[in-house]
Amino acid sequence: MKLAYVVHTEYMTKKFQEILDACKIDYYTRWENATGKGHGTEPHLGRGSYPSTNSVIMIAFKEEAPLQALTQMIRDANAEIKRPSDRIRLFQLPLELMV
Repeated sequence: MKLAYVVHTEYMTKKFQEILDACKIDYYTRWENATGKGHGTEPHLGRGSYPSTNSVIMIAFKEEAPLQALTQMIRDANAEIKRPSDRIRLFQLPLELMV
């Protein structure tokens, strides 16, 4: 089992929802209006010169296939996104227990 956190700018919410739909992933937890800054990207602080914010999605996977499909679709989407600050990020962790 795996756990994935996906972070994207709020601007990319519609695009990411399309990716989830294409992967037939309808199970997740979303945190909106998250702030932060990634390596080599502009900050998304929700105020001042950096008014955008992020959305964070947590997805627990029992099977590998949906995670692999999601990862590939994110790679494909990121290849078309010009600004590094707008790219979708996926962080994968082992998941030991799901009750």
